[in-house]
Amino acid sequence: MSQSFATSAGTQKAIENRPIENGPIENGPIEGHIDLERTQTIRLALVAGIGPKLMEGLLDRFGSASEVFQAPLRELGEVDRIGPKLATAIRDAAQSDFVFRVLEHSRAHGVSILLPTDTHFPRLLKELSDPPPILFHRGSFQRRDQLSIAIVGTRHPTHYGIQATEQLARGLAMAGFTIVSGLARGIDGVAHRTAIEAGGRTLAVLGSSVSEVYPPEHIALATEVEKHGVVLSETNPFAKPKAGVFPQRNRIISGLSLGVIVIEAADRSGSLITAGHAGEQGRDLFAVPGPIHSRMSRGSNKLIRDGAILIRDTQDVIDHLGPLFTSAKIDDKRTVCHPAELLLNDQEQTVLQSIRLEATNMDEIVIRSGLPVSRVLSTITVLEMRGLIRRISGHQVARLS
Repeated sequence: MSQSFATSAGTQKAIENRPIENGPIENGPIEGHIDLERTQTIRLALVAGIGPKLMEGLLDRFGSASEVFQAPLRELGEVDRIGPKLATAIRDAAQSDFVFRVLEHSRAHGVSILLPTDTHFPRLLKELSDPPPILFHRGSFQRRDQLSIAIVGTRHPTHYGIQATEQLARGLAMAGFTIVSGLARGIDGVAHRTAIEAGGRTLAVLGSSVSEVYPPEHIALATEVEKHGVVLSETNPFAKPKAGVFPQRNRIISGLSLGVIVIEAADRSGSLITAGHAGEQGRDLFAVPGPIHSRMSRGSNKLIRDGAILIRDTQDVIDHLGPLFTSAKIDDKRTVCHPAELLLNDQEQTVLQSIRLEATNMDEIVIRSGLPVSRVLSTITVLEMRGLIRRISGHQVARLS
């Protein structure tokens, strides 16, 4: 996966990747499909110096990527933050075959491409004021990835930090959450591995390209993540790892998640950058407290002092997400209205899915669930105690949204 792949430089055929489809989300290369405007949008997103805000400004000003490339240098320069150098780079990109080399490489090596306009571009990322203009990824997104929690922390964890990461990643993965992290050494790697071992899903956001995994000792882990989730990056397949892009990728880690958990962060940890992005994006910020004399806990303890939510276990995370959570359809039969639903057993799930948001009669619940009356009644009591339904009358209940 870290191999640098050779590509025919003179290719002039536009080869694209398929955006992921509805249902069990599977995605892969399109065979021989040509979409010129999509190609032009990818071409524009690949121009060095074009970030989400500039991309938005150019498309607002000219209407489409094709029109951007046809615009005179003078008009390009009228767009805010487009100087002569960047305007020239845009003009030169219009004549370059780089986009075709990227598309051919992606198709040949199973790398899929998503744009913010694609239906299955991650919903939480799409809602940001500055979504990444392009995503390269291996593996398949699923609807359930809407229920994601990021776990980040130091590259040099203590035994305490490793134990806390394993406990939280395992509990959240088993509850049904997708674990997001950055595939870095330390806490990130532990979070990914634990989620996979627990039978859960995980998303790894790279600062490098998905074709050249960094750090190199995590190449095998990236392959496992791809099998159990997604390895993704906004960096094109030919770009080499650069230190400056790693803080930038942190906004994607937080953007993909309902909340961010920080475990062991030193004073200048990159995890604190992710925490900052979480606050700017309106995500919940959680932190695990550490020993007051531990250098590795200074950053996380400071986050708690400054207002981050102190957590001890999975239930603390779920309890806090509850009031702020919006319903998510995670498959064709199941809509989750509260994170606590992820902890229900099969019988409890069956009864809950048989209850509507409006008043639902007990007889209807028995018929829809196919369970004996005694089991339905006992399960309704459990669901009511967990705050997932409300009793309207002696014979009617309703699901809480």
